[in-house]
Amino acid sequence: MFVELITTGSELLLGATLNSHQQWIGRRLAEIGLPVNRQLTVPDTGTAIADAVREALTRADLVITTGGLGPTSDDRTRDEIARLLNLSLTEDPEVLKQIELVFKRRNRPFPPNFETIARTQAQVPAGAIVLKNEHGSAPGLAIDVATENKTGRGRLLIVLPGPPRELHPMFLAYAIPLLKTRFPEVGTFSCLTFHTIGVGESRVEDAIRPHLVELESNGLEIGYCARVGEVDVRLTALGPKGEELVREASLRVRRLLGKFIYSESGQSLEEVIVHLLAELKQTLVTAESCTGGFVSHCLTNVPGASDVLLGGLVTYSNEFKRELLGVRDETLSAHGAVSEQTAREMAEGARTRYRADYAIAITGIAGPGGGSVEKPVGTVFIGVADANGVDVQRHQNAFDRETFKFITGRQSLEMLRRRLITAQREK
Repeated sequence: MFVELITTGSELLLGATLNSHQQWIGRRLAEIGLPVNRQLTVPDTGTAIADAVREALTRADLVITTGGLGPTSDDRTRDEIARLLNLSLTEDPEVLKQIELVFKRRNRPFPPNFETIARTQAQVPAGAIVLKNEHGSAPGLAIDVATENKTGRGRLLIVLPGPPRELHPMFLAYAIPLLKTRFPEVGTFSCLTFHTIGVGESRVEDAIRPHLVELESNGLEIGYCARVGEVDVRLTALGPKGEELVREASLRVRRLLGKFIYSESGQSLEEVIVHLLAELKQTLVTAESCTGGFVSHCLTNVPGASDVLLGGLVTYSNEFKRELLGVRDETLSAHGAVSEQTAREMAEGARTRYRADYAIAITGIAGPGGGSVEKPVGTVFIGVADANGVDVQRHQNAFDRETFKFITGRQSLEMLRRRLITAQREK
């Protein structure tokens, strides 16, 4: 099986919009044993869409396109594909009704050009299967293409709208069942991804690769993805023995990487933190200076955070550190706002004043100015407090301000995660 994904939109190539479709669709396809082999992004101008689909159909069993199904002049996917495949376009009355229903359900007034918009999007190529859009106006399409592949059957082309809020439910409700029916013989695809933090990509590979050589020779594939401050380790295998290969490899990776693994179920670090706090029935407060509330921002992205996060303080000035956290004047005078002592008092002050079980405190120099020989730009102290005391770590995060905040935030959450894991074991 060869699967190709084509995302369309000049805004993607210009960098104005993040192309998230490859990640989301790729993951959904891998889960059913149809991993993407090739991905291409093309502008929605000229014949770029038709050219990309024509080329893809020479090698792929399944081609999926996203975007270009709207009513505006730059939405050309439907017309270009119909022209390419020499298929006539006719108005589908059921699609027209669905478009009207979407407007009525949202209590949206029909625009002056509604009839033109609706009739444009209700055009369906001859023989295409309509994939219902319950969250927008443009339907998806599934088209059997006569060009035969090595299996002796036609290739399948699936055309999807671009907005994620429309594409995601359509793909899950209609495209996935269609693919399972169309490709029942697809082999088993086994995949497990470990998310690690606090260790570099080369060290990760050096630690695990020698212990997986014989499994690789039997079909295991190992992939590494380095992200800011983190490394993902992906174990995959095809065929009936794939599940056993991945299972055996995962046992070895857990043993070798151990404490650096924070998730193997796709959970983010902040999700892990929220779930651990909820399981332990514990609460958290944050006191941030140089990260400006980034840690509490990450945590509040997680559903259920309100059950465990009491609140967060951005204590940027010394005055706020004193008044809101109880940091002593003597500490600030003797050691400065960016110091182990200040981070310690910030963490303990936040925990006790706001009656939380845990507290995170961060103070540092984000730069580009403000550093010194003793405390250069990028210096940061992170304190994590609980009833047993305060741990403080010093890091040197010499990055631009945005990356500094991100890395520091991850370091603080990882410090807390390890404290929570210890508490979980002792429970």
